[in-house]
Formats: sequence, structure tokens, C-alpha cells
Amino acid sequence: MRRFKRVAWLAGVLLAAFAAWFAGYGYTDLAIKQPLQFSLKHGSSLRSAGHQMQAAGVLRSPWQFELLARIYGVASRIQAGNYEIGGALTPVALLRKITTGDHSLDRVTFVEGWTLEQIRAALDSHAAIKHDTQGVVGSEIVKRLGIPHESAEGLFFPDTYYFTNGSSDTAILRRAYRAMQVQLDSLWDSRAGGLPLENPYQALILASIIEKETGQPGERATIAAVFVNRLRLGMRLQTDPSVIYGLGAQFDGDLRKRDLLADGPYNTYTRAGLPPTPIATPGADSLAAALNPASSKALYFVSRGDGTSYFSATLAEHERAVTKYQKRGKR
Repeated sequence: MRRFKRVAWLAGVLLAAFAAWFAGYGYTDLAIKQPLQFSLKHGSSLRSAGHQMQAAGVLRSPWQFELLARIYGVASRIQAGNYEIGGALTPVALLRKITTGDHSLDRVTFVEGWTLEQIRAALDSHAAIKHDTQGVVGSEIVKRLGIPHESAEGLFFPDTYYFTNGSSDTAILRRAYRAMQVQLDSLWDSRAGGLPLENPYQALILASIIEKETGQPGERATIAAVFVNRLRLGMRLQTDPSVIYGLGAQFDGDLRKRDLLADGPYNTYTRAGLPPTPIATPGADSLAAALNPASSKALYFVSRGDGTSYFSATLAEHERAVTKYQKRGKR
């Protein structure tokens, strides 16, 4: 009987000590002096999450936080993501935060004029993205997404995409493709009359050229007019960015005469019409310019050297502009 009383007394003491610890630790603000952000990686265990928060300056003692999570029975509910702490926070509140998904969204940005290679590099280097397409060729990506084209170039709308930690690159690319289709469909329905374009995909190709040729945003519609006018007349587009795209890794930064003479599907000096695919990712303004170009008779343009272009309606005028602004004309 005496031994039972001692055990009961000891149990009471331990229970009281535990209750004191629970109240003292669980409901006392963490020593966080300023707002901070921290990330929990996809697939993190409770212990791993505790160490990640310790490294970020959120926790001093991960084992206590781990014990708290096990007491609450939420050890397996840790959610990956970027988290923000803006003020006083108790361990109990922190536990609730990371197990209910109260986190900020990650983001990745596709820039206007980027190629597919650059878009994939941004996805592959993002730590919060699940890399389902890393190392997969572009033709396989379009198959996975159910896209009716052989090439994935130019199909993903340039924008900032927000997502939860652990989202797949496939899901992000699908969103970007849908965004591009929304833009194209809307602009195609309101396009100018008489354009030498058979379908929205050709408009996308033209828009990609406009994107790469435009130095000043205000000239975008006039540059579009030059290429539209050339297409109407059956003139070759003679656009350097298309040739450069076709050269791929062979391009060393200097476009030479032999490059302009070497025939290939993207050489718009040797072949008439549009190249077979886009050469980059066009933004909304380039798409709009392609489908609603300026009213202009210009067939040529040359850089003035200050970021702007001089537009000409005749070859003679263009040659004079080349002599004035450049030593050698390329168009």
C-alpha cells in the first residue's frame, strides 16, 4: 500500500512537471525578434522539419518541438512550403501553421523572349518544384501534355506562376500552355482582316520573331507590319534571330555571312515564309502586334544604334538608312 502511494505520488509529480513544461513551452512565445521566412522541403519528416526550422532561426530546441508534435498526434502532417512569421508565435501556433498548410506560395517566372531551354532551366533549378520533366526531350513533353505540336518551343506564356511547394513542373507547364492558348484564342478572334496567317500557330511563330526583333516597345506594331507586308508580297523575312535560333549551340555571338547563306529550316534569308516553329516565347504585346499590326507600308528596318529603328518602304531608302546608321545592312 505504501509502495502504491509512492508510485502514485511520483506519477502525480511527473504529471505536474509535464503539465508545467507543456504550458511553459507550448504556450510561450518563441524568441523571434524580427519577421523571418523559412522553407520546409518536400517530403520532410518531423525531425528534418525541426532541424530546418532551427537552421532558419525559428527554433532553439528541435527535440522539444518534436515531442510537442507527437503529443498532439500530428507528426505525420508536416506540409512543405515557404512560411512567414511576422510576429510573436508560440510553438503550438507554429505547429498548427506547418500542419495546416498556412504557408506562402512559391513562384517561378518565365520571361518574354525566353526559349524553351531557358524556361526548363528555370524549372530545373527551382528547389520547390518536383522535377518530372528534367532530362526529357521537348517532343516528349508535348506528348505528356497532350499538345498537338511536335515542338514545345514558344507554347508557354511568359508570366509569374505561383504554386505550392512540391508542385510538378508538368503542372506548371500545363498552366503556362493554357494561358498561351487563352491569349491566342482571344487575339485570333479579334485579328485584323486580310492577314497572311492561316491559323493561331502561325501567329505564334510571327509573334516570336517580333518579340526577338523589338528593341523599343513602341515600335512593336510597326515591326509586325514589316513582316506582315513581306509575307503578303512573298518576300523573304530575312530576320537574324530566326537564323541564330537555327544555329543553336553553334552560334558564338557573331552572325557571319556564311551563316546567312547556309540553308536550313530557320534560315529566313534562304527560305520564304515563316520558320517551322516559334523561335522564342512571345509576350502579350508581341501576340497583339502580330494579329493587329500597325498600318504601314514599311518593308525594311535598320537599327539606329540607340535602341530604335528606322523604317523604310523602298529598298533605296533602306540602303541610304543603312549607310547612315550602319556600316553594313542586314536587311
